[in-house]
Amino acid sequence: MFHMITQSTAYAADIEAVKQVVATVEHSQQRKDPGRFLALFHPDAVWTTAHGKVLIGLDAISEFTRKVLPAGNWDGKVSYEVVHVLFIRPDVAAVKVRQRYLSPDDESEGAPLYVMAKQDDGRWLLTACQNTVVAAD
Repeated sequence: MFHMITQSTAYAADIEAVKQVVATVEHSQQRKDPGRFLALFHPDAVWTTAHGKVLIGLDAISEFTRKVLPAGNWDGKVSYEVVHVLFIRPDVAAVKVRQRYLSPDDESEGAPLYVMAKQDDGRWLLTACQNTVVAAD
């Protein structure tokens, strides 16, 4: 049974923890900091980029991220907003995010889906993620 929760006292601490993971994603992207970004991943994570490249495991995600993140061609104005949290189980959440890259001349948007798993130590880690570009109308 799925638990569609966006606001609940039962999950309030977990929702805040999930939002903090997304805030750290935003911060690491703004600062083009691969180390901080990679610390958010489960070792066996799966990441699919906005252009469909499938990366399996932290080593593959790390190799890709360390190449592309520091070389990113945006001016650091990027925002990530949690728009919905679906608890599949108390320790697994699907998190829909609104991602925006802003520059004086352009704006683009993404709609990532992050599946996060709560670890035994209470940390939420990115486990299966799909980054999706939102096509301009």
